[in-house]
Amino acid sequence: MAKNLVIVESPAKAKTIEKFLGKEFKVESSFGHIADLPTKELGVDVDGDFSPKYTVNKDKKSVVKKLKDLANKAETVWLASDEDREGEAIAWHLAEELKLDKDKTKRIVFSEITKKAILRAIENPRDIDYNLVNAQQARRVLDRLVGYEISPVLWRKVKGGLSAGRVQSVSVRLIVEREREIQAFNTEDYFRVDAEFANADGKTLKAKLPKNLDTKKEAEDFLQANSDATFTVEALTTKPAKKNPAPPFTTSTLQQEAARKLYFSVSKTMNMAQRLYEAGLITYMRTDSVNLSQDAKQGAANEIVSAYGEKYHKERNYKGKSKGAQEAHEAIRPTDFSRHTVNMERDQARLYELIWKRAIASQMSEAKLERTNVQIASSNHPSNFTANGEVIKFDGFLKVYLEGTDDEDQEESGILPPLKEGETLNNLWITATERFTRAPYRYTEASLVKKLEELGIGRPSTYAPTITTIQNRKYIEKGNVEGTEREYDLLTLKKGQIKAKKLTEKVGSDKGKLVPTDVGMVVNDFLVNHFENILDYNFTAKVEENFDEIAEGNEEWTKMMKDFYKDFHPHVKDVAENAEREVGERVLGTDPKTGKPVSVRLGKYGAMVQIGSVEDEEKPQFAGLLPDQQLESITFEEAMDLFKLPKDLGEFEGEPVQVNNGRFGPYVKFGKTYVSLPKGRDPLEVEYDEAVKYIKEKQKADAPIYHYEDKPVQKGVGRFGPYIKWNSMFINVNKKYDFDNLSDEDIVQLIEDKKQKEKDKVIHDFKEEGIRVEKARWGRSNIIKGKVKIELPKTVDAQKLTLEEVKDILEKQGPKPKKKATKKKTTRKKSTAKKK
Repeated sequence: MAKNLVIVESPAKAKTIEKFLGKEFKVESSFGHIADLPTKELGVDVDGDFSPKYTVNKDKKSVVKKLKDLANKAETVWLASDEDREGEAIAWHLAEELKLDKDKTKRIVFSEITKKAILRAIENPRDIDYNLVNAQQARRVLDRLVGYEISPVLWRKVKGGLSAGRVQSVSVRLIVEREREIQAFNTEDYFRVDAEFANADGKTLKAKLPKNLDTKKEAEDFLQANSDATFTVEALTTKPAKKNPAPPFTTSTLQQEAARKLYFSVSKTMNMAQRLYEAGLITYMRTDSVNLSQDAKQGAANEIVSAYGEKYHKERNYKGKSKGAQEAHEAIRPTDFSRHTVNMERDQARLYELIWKRAIASQMSEAKLERTNVQIASSNHPSNFTANGEVIKFDGFLKVYLEGTDDEDQEESGILPPLKEGETLNNLWITATERFTRAPYRYTEASLVKKLEELGIGRPSTYAPTITTIQNRKYIEKGNVEGTEREYDLLTLKKGQIKAKKLTEKVGSDKGKLVPTDVGMVVNDFLVNHFENILDYNFTAKVEENFDEIAEGNEEWTKMMKDFYKDFHPHVKDVAENAEREVGERVLGTDPKTGKPVSVRLGKYGAMVQIGSVEDEEKPQFAGLLPDQQLESITFEEAMDLFKLPKDLGEFEGEPVQVNNGRFGPYVKFGKTYVSLPKGRDPLEVEYDEAVKYIKEKQKADAPIYHYEDKPVQKGVGRFGPYIKWNSMFINVNKKYDFDNLSDEDIVQLIEDKKQKEKDKVIHDFKEEGIRVEKARWGRSNIIKGKVKIELPKTVDAQKLTLEEVKDILEKQGPKPKKKATKKKTTRKKSTAKKK
């Protein structure tokens, strides 16, 4: 038995660390937190000292037992969870739940999983930092109080199944407010003037008029004034300039840049970074520091000099701007700068290269530029055209990396031909293009993270789960509108002639942008109206500062909770008792047929239009909104059109054909077959021929392409790409096969491979009992009996399970049989009134 037990958070991390330590060390994983607040009760002593009631989850009991047994046999236990507040809390929970002897327990931290870092940590152990533990407890308890008390109010006052959260609700507010800015924005048109000139050698340069023109008439007059003008270079200014590299990545800047350059979601970036960290390739990925250690700077310097030369190196120190940044930590960087690329899964390798480039560039020389401004004068008017150019004299850090930008309108400078003051230029053309003022941009995941960080809301560990939560709760969704066509005018002056054209462009694309749903807007309005303090940006940022003060040991966490709860709890009770129900109702007008009010509101299954009210003797009429319609913007005419559905289109192959709108969007119904309409297609515009086209496509997709073992084989394309379906099994078709031209041999091979894969999944097959134990994703396993499926945690060794143990798990964790409802006998009370 090993003398030393090292406990880390994840199995992947344990595997990497075990390679660096000798036989006297055994490395085990706690699989994250082993204890947390209970799920079915508040779990906080709000009448006392606000102490939390931590419990060990069912799926962690076996982990705790195993770790306790190992700890009892070990001479020293090393708690090696992550170096942030969550990690400190995990170390504390381990010490408490395993009842570790303080004299034989040591806490170690490291920002990278390398042999050097691990051995250095072993040589420099410390005690558990209870200030960090308390800061994490304060966050967990405060968020539990907010969520646990406000969420039931939302169930009663808005809609069942909703939730509130301190950071998530503020994030939704940002997105809702941005959406309303967009809706309130009035677009105005103007004309931008561009020109192209050539010098005596025929070399061209593009220039523009710095001031836009307000009207088409002004644009026409301006072009006319230039029709016979002479153009000369009035002024030529050249200035040296420098461009400095961006600092190495923090959590938020990594999320932003991975979104811009790799198109990763925030959660995907963190998932990929976690794997790189656990493999020992990068430093810890949850940090708000831009510092690099002296070892890191030396490693970067060696690599820069070796790969690019001495003149490309410049040691730099960076200071973070983020509120509450923990400067003792390091930025995200490679653990070995000589490793430019890694042999890993493609997306992990791409993220690693991004981290390597950013970190190495941060220690490189500035780029030296020459910026030129040209003023081009016209003989017929006082307005000058301007042209800007940029020449790189020394590339410096640009040899490796240039930071991306979220500015969709940013213009880049070009390279200008040789020019002299006073020389005459030949005008090739001048255009006046109609442009339009633009509403503020919707947030992307990355720009939302940037905004939250600017406001001081949340910390590195909270961004990804917050954005995931508000999408899972259906408060926010990623837009899928490609954009709409818009006409604009283009006036061109060429060889003294002005020509006008009408062109079209696509505008208003919200693909991938964060758009609030109707539920998100209604919930936000209710919370802002009744819990303004909780939704206040300054309050939320101040709470984060309080957590930082607790982490520094400058504030008592229980006092913070008491100060917060004494006002918060009575206010929640008041809202629950006195606030009116909020369903986002808007009255749009009156139905001309019935004279009843027409309104839109939030219903049980989403946003809907209603004619009449519940107080009427006749039942109100209802219609669901189409996917691209919203409570706040739908018009009376659009609402009334919804009552034209379902629309009968005729018959096809003896079955009625109908178009309608349902909970999951518009569809064509053909007999008992339902065919979803393409995204954005208005069901009211669908006519018989188009509906039949969709039906035939569905029939073709469902038609067997082969029969195997007397069962039909169908093919289609789903969320995860092309597939074939056989015997209720969906079989993915990878790029090895030509999906459009699958041969009989291909189909048989795909089915046989899938059958073998399904056989290999089975760990136990208790046929007489109708029970199977199968392998599942991420190293887990499932117990399956009929329609019941129970997922077992990674900590359970499914190979060793007996039938009795499996039955016991099914009995404890499976669905309980429903009790038959018994009707209560009711007896009519005899009247006790005396006869007069």
